[in-house]
Amino acid sequence: MKLFTNTSYIKNLFLLALLLLGSTAFAQEEEEEEKKKITFSGSVDAYYRTNFNGLNSVVPIVEGGEEIGEISPSAPGSSFANNSGFALGMVNLIAGYEGEKVGFVADLVFGPRGEDAVFNDSGPTSIINQLYVYWNVSDKVTLTLGNWNTFLGYEVISPVANFNYSTSYMFSYGPFSHNGLKADFDLGNDWSAMVAIMNQTDFTSASRQSDFSFGAQISYAGQFLNFLYGKQGADKIVNDGAIVEPDIQGLFQVDYTGGFNFGEDFFLGINATYQDTGDVGFDEDTPSDLGFWGAALYPQYTFSETFTLGLRGEYFQEVGDFGAIGTGVEDSSVFAVTLSGNVTIGKYLRIIPEIRFDNASDDSFLFLNKDLETSKNLSSFLLAAVFAF
Repeated sequence: MKLFTNTSYIKNLFLLALLLLGSTAFAQEEEEEEKKKITFSGSVDAYYRTNFNGLNSVVPIVEGGEEIGEISPSAPGSSFANNSGFALGMVNLIAGYEGEKVGFVADLVFGPRGEDAVFNDSGPTSIINQLYVYWNVSDKVTLTLGNWNTFLGYEVISPVANFNYSTSYMFSYGPFSHNGLKADFDLGNDWSAMVAIMNQTDFTSASRQSDFSFGAQISYAGQFLNFLYGKQGADKIVNDGAIVEPDIQGLFQVDYTGGFNFGEDFFLGINATYQDTGDVGFDEDTPSDLGFWGAALYPQYTFSETFTLGLRGEYFQEVGDFGAIGTGVEDSSVFAVTLSGNVTIGKYLRIIPEIRFDNASDDSFLFLNKDLETSKNLSSFLLAAVFAF
């Protein structure tokens, strides 16, 4: 009887040990599976840029023997990649978690391009490009809360996702980021939609006013129609010691972004946009009608697995003296052509040689020649390196 009892006890211990080992192995497998859902990615970029017919160096302004300012090298009025000589882009670090139901994205930027992207924030938030969490409510509905890059336009902040290294006027003067809550809907048959309620654009950490902005998107098979509306100024200002409530109407923008493949090697991207800033005046002397509209084509031809050639042809028209082109003249326009090559080296590195021609309707103080005279046009060369991991 004693022998039978001991044998049974040993069997029970053995079975318990097997169960514990199995549970531990299962937990480890589950933990490994969770780790796989956490991703880390990012990029590093730098460039060299020179003007063929414009100012390439800083010119100090001296008065009474003292330097009171400086004149910057010539550059297009668009965002990023505007420095002459060897210059830095940014370091972009992205962490994310993609679960079956929930996830997050934390996107941090460091360097000149990153600083320009989050220009409306300071302190600890000045390195946050995107920071949001999302919940897949169902197979058809996803809710996102936080700060995300804009849904308008063909181009984005990260050079990894752009074919051209320099950016368009339409991208540069549209919104960069939104902070709020959005809902994405899969409508089936290649249709989808999005609606959002947000703070005013480009304020990453918090709002400056009580009114919200609203966004919407409808898409079909890679073609997107986007809408944005909302006040962009402060609710109140203090002017000469008195509290003033400016009569600021909402910014409205409608934007189409899409593209079509013609065979395996040729792609044509398209972007068209219209923005109206409404009444931005605080008094009768300030212009009330400001905005812009424009269109761009992005033809790209793939010659091989390692080389693609692409062009961006953009027409950009100001409404009033919007200030993007730098002419100081109402209703100025600019036609910009950018020819870029994409040379892929290995798995991670992309070299982008680029020639750009900007031709404005009026003389621009951004297009200074070597005699410091304003000009209607500017031609430049750029060589960029983008390392993505």
